[in-house]
Amino acid sequence: MIQRTASQHTHLLQQNQQPPKKLHLLPLIFLIFFEVAGGPYGEEQAVGAAGPLFAILGFLIFPFIWSIPEALVTAELATTFPGNGGYVIWAHRAFGPFWGSLMGSWKFLSGVINLASYPVLCIDYLKLIIPVISSGIPHYFAVFLSTCVLSFVNYTGLAIVGYTAVTLGVFSLLPFVVFTLIAIPKIDPARWISLGQKGVKKDWTLFFNTLFWNLNFWDNASTLAGEVEHPQSTFPKALFSAGLLTCLAYLIPLLAATGAVPLDQENWVDGYFADLAEIISGKWLKIFVEIGACLSIIGLYEAQLSSCAYQILGMTNLGILPQVFGVRSRHFGTPWVGILISTLIALAVSYMNFSSIISCVNFLYSLGMLLEFASFLWLRKKLAEIERPFRVPMAVPGLVVLCLVPSVFLVYVMAVATKTVYLVSALLTLFGIFWYFFMKFCKSKMWFEFKNVEEEFADGEFD
Repeated sequence: MIQRTASQHTHLLQQNQQPPKKLHLLPLIFLIFFEVAGGPYGEEQAVGAAGPLFAILGFLIFPFIWSIPEALVTAELATTFPGNGGYVIWAHRAFGPFWGSLMGSWKFLSGVINLASYPVLCIDYLKLIIPVISSGIPHYFAVFLSTCVLSFVNYTGLAIVGYTAVTLGVFSLLPFVVFTLIAIPKIDPARWISLGQKGVKKDWTLFFNTLFWNLNFWDNASTLAGEVEHPQSTFPKALFSAGLLTCLAYLIPLLAATGAVPLDQENWVDGYFADLAEIISGKWLKIFVEIGACLSIIGLYEAQLSSCAYQILGMTNLGILPQVFGVRSRHFGTPWVGILISTLIALAVSYMNFSSIISCVNFLYSLGMLLEFASFLWLRKKLAEIERPFRVPMAVPGLVVLCLVPSVFLVYVMAVATKTVYLVSALLTLFGIFWYFFMKFCKSKMWFEFKNVEEEFADGEFD
């Protein structure tokens, strides 16, 4: 009887795999769009928390102090180190394998927790049409079924997911084009400057968490860089285009809705855009918006799951995870082990309520972003001479300011977190530290096969 080593088995699997198709500009634009936004669905809580004026100002100003710096950092680092894994590669190159692994833990856990929120948000819309799934066993079964079906779609290939994202993006935004056109004659600009209804207390924690959740994750698509056609030129174009699309997709419907309908602030919760559509034009537009919301959530889920799965693949290529974690499907070329792990964890946390999901995601993501900004600045100094196809046109002092402003906001988001969020985030961070040393122990005992990339890093040839 012939026995094969893990290395031989992995090599045979790789030989039988179909070469994955590369992503082009248009699919990448919509994947980034869905990584970040997916449309105005979910921004309603900003109005409920602080009133129309602050919500409008938030979605107008926040991209300049947060989204643009994050996108610029992503554009430079993703084009300089265009491999799967994105920010894990950057932290690894800047500070070594421990920080690369911890970055991977923070970002992956925030990603899969975020992933769990999308089926929950989808059910929030669908329960308006199908009341039976609003609670109990039918609710949990609906979340489980939708999660499994959407994960299978992701398994069929990143190129398919990319072009699916284009289609989903167009059709999920179409209801809001109709919504805005119908709302224009009814707009009263005076409603835009409302600070909110008297007697309704402002919830700044919810307000900033909602802004942050709706406008972050610009760097998530960097984990797919190894799957992009000509990433050095494609990534900056895609980030700029997705940024413009995202800002318009948030601001225009928000201006239309707050200007056309008298303010009833306590009604501004997740799913309220559907009710506003009915107020403005009738039941048919409400159903149209709800269909658009479901399509958007499919796109959000697919983009986020792709990011998580290819991050696992990238961590495998870095030697942080065993090579078995990076096995691709023979037929579709997708990292099916990464997809399976991400799906199972998302299902495990899907019982949490939507607000708790947002808060945990934001805290873990903030930790990762602080490390990402530090990696960006240190790599500018450590590898000053390396070729950068896209370079943020600033000297180091300017880059410090560029990163400092959003970093202050990150610290604020972390400071206003609840004790539960602190506890959960601390436990997950300790798990990430334990995981690094456990993997190191497994490597020393040769229990699993790991890729050795230290020589490649030493030569500056890592791909």
